[in-house]
Amino acid sequence: MTTISHSIRKLAFLTPGNYPDSDPHSGLEKTLQLFELGERLGYDGAWVRQRHLEPGISSAAAFLAAATQRTSRIELGTAVIPIGYESPYRLAEDLSTVDVLSRGRLNVGLSAGFPPHAEILGPLVFDGDWRNFDFSHERILRLVNNLRGDPIGEPGAIIEFPGGRVRPRLQPHAPGLPDRIWYGGGSLKSVEWTGRNGLNLLLGNVTSGEGTDDFFEAQLHQLETFFAQQSERPRRAALGRVIVPFDSADARTRKRYADYAAGRHERTLKAHGERRTLFAQDVVGTSEQILEQLASDPVLVKVDELRLELPYEFEQHEYEQIITDFIETIAPALGWRPRPGLTASAAE
Repeated sequence: MTTISHSIRKLAFLTPGNYPDSDPHSGLEKTLQLFELGERLGYDGAWVRQRHLEPGISSAAAFLAAATQRTSRIELGTAVIPIGYESPYRLAEDLSTVDVLSRGRLNVGLSAGFPPHAEILGPLVFDGDWRNFDFSHERILRLVNNLRGDPIGEPGAIIEFPGGRVRPRLQPHAPGLPDRIWYGGGSLKSVEWTGRNGLNLLLGNVTSGEGTDDFFEAQLHQLETFFAQQSERPRRAALGRVIVPFDSADARTRKRYADYAAGRHERTLKAHGERRTLFAQDVVGTSEQILEQLASDPVLVKVDELRLELPYEFEQHEYEQIITDFIETIAPALGWRPRPGLTASAAE
């Protein structure tokens, strides 16, 4: 079997968290069960998408609070929360609460800019002239500063409550959370800002083509730009790829996976729109076929964290099969190993 000399240190998966419009509980429960399975299999992280106006997870903080009570080891992440719809203070309170409940396992992916569906949601979320609202990166920095837990208010300010007297600061305080904030970068400007401000970088299978129509060349340039901004304390960079192994799938399911990838192939052949959006090709096939494709991915060898991005359209049993096949047959060939202390019996 093909092996890749570069080793992946951390392995995670990202799930869309879909549910039937008429039965959201069943879908949310299945996503929690997928997190539990991921932990048993030995994954280092399990992430969800936050999506508004779709039958999916609209509040990642609320969902991950539940996940803290169903898991004990695996990192919990969200990719990504559009900061434009959020209060940098109130969201910081919610995220800190989740991190405390998880005992320091939360990872928070964020995005800035004009948020999705703003023409529909803007009048419902904001008061006044929301089109001139601040949607900049500065809102993310405000959230990070709030998470640091420094005293707020006037110097010497005191809050009195039935339990005593304290200096005002964001509660609860989660000391390590500011170091686990990520930005979903897809342009040279955004990745430069991410590195310069000491955040971690999420790269996915969609990016902007700046000076090139080659997806991998564009993403390599972004990664180099991010690392060039590193200070004395290097930040993390994680790569996301849509990877669908079908080793243990039946013939019908294999055809479904192949048809899914074929239906999305045309979009990878050119840049789209004014931003020249580029798409990576989905990696679908047997483990050996997948490893051959990954061996030619020039971005993968530059990072040591990989995020398996699960397609939107699949069923629960298919997600379970994909993450199981991947960690059992592909991850070892990428040099990934379970964390020390996770025995084979723990992953059964």
